[in-house]
Amino acid sequence: MNPMAFRLGIPRYAHSALVAPPRRENFDPPIEPSSPIQTFSIYMINRLTSKRTTGRTPPRPGCIVRAPAPAPAPAAAATAGTFQDYILDLQSRILATAEEIESASGKKFVVDRWERNPVDPSAGYGITCVLEGGDVLEKAAANVSIIHGKLTPERAKAMSARGRAEIDPQGGQDYHAAAMSLVFHSRHPLIPTLRADVRVFSVQGLEWYGGGCDLTPAYLNERDSREFHSFWKAVCDRHGTELYPQYKKWCDEYFYIPARQEHRGVGGIFYDDLESSEQLDAQAFTRDVGDGILPSWLDIVARHRHEEYTETQREWQLQRRGRYLEFNLLYDRGVKFGLNGGRFESIMVSAPPLISWKYNVQPAPGTPEYNTLQVLKHPQEWV
Repeated sequence: MNPMAFRLGIPRYAHSALVAPPRRENFDPPIEPSSPIQTFSIYMINRLTSKRTTGRTPPRPGCIVRAPAPAPAPAAAATAGTFQDYILDLQSRILATAEEIESASGKKFVVDRWERNPVDPSAGYGITCVLEGGDVLEKAAANVSIIHGKLTPERAKAMSARGRAEIDPQGGQDYHAAAMSLVFHSRHPLIPTLRADVRVFSVQGLEWYGGGCDLTPAYLNERDSREFHSFWKAVCDRHGTELYPQYKKWCDEYFYIPARQEHRGVGGIFYDDLESSEQLDAQAFTRDVGDGILPSWLDIVARHRHEEYTETQREWQLQRRGRYLEFNLLYDRGVKFGLNGGRFESIMVSAPPLISWKYNVQPAPGTPEYNTLQVLKHPQEWV
């Protein structure tokens, strides 16, 4: 079949409408660009750290609000409350940036606000935000969940087995959790899927932070992979030079599909059960991870969004999306945690919009598809 070429004729979006996140005191000073692409990336990073905002950004025109937001339940501790406010603001900033990417299509997020237990507001709530059918973002989801409850024996045993000595394996302890998670599936086969999250889990006043950001390309682009990993190494190095090697390895090991004997993507960073110490402020580090999610990816979008692609490349992208969903349903710990009493629609919102499962697809040696698979079977050191 002769390949049919497509072009996404989308003008570059204006930068002026982006919403600025809180400025962190330990951010590096603005740096000078060395290339046109880096100019775009550095502009975004400097723009995103140029002004402090407080509270939550009000809904943007065009958003569909399905239900009013319930009042947040009291936080377990001041620090947990502060982080809860942070992820709500982070979500608003991410939505604004994503909608700016889709300024040509005019697509907006559906904002679905829900209560975990309508008869018990103290159980927590969530805000599920989904954009579908965009020119660049075929499907994008950025969700916040604020949960309060008691640990079930099943959850308590799983957490205790990971070394949390403070957790009673029998369950019954009060817990508080707050998280912002994101999955952006691009329409363009050369723009990788972006997945990220930041979260905190608190039991009896003790807090553990987690998060990460990783890249899942249908087609390997070494420059994209190097720059993505270099970005996250720089973020980690501001808090400790030992963090990036540890969290990069953790990411490679976590996003692995044993049945396929391949990794889901080219990785990034991933960490869990992180406590503050004299050497590391776990919340400050996690905030830096949250602030870096979109800046780590925007450069890649700018590089590829106007490139032509073929029908064959699109078919391969849909085939690779099948692997994405396989991992989520079979192995992802967060999905399993959520399915045990969580809100099903919000959990499954990370699924790609279109997927192909053709039987026994084996790309020919030497093709871009084959070369991508080799890297997914054998993770590389990108920096």
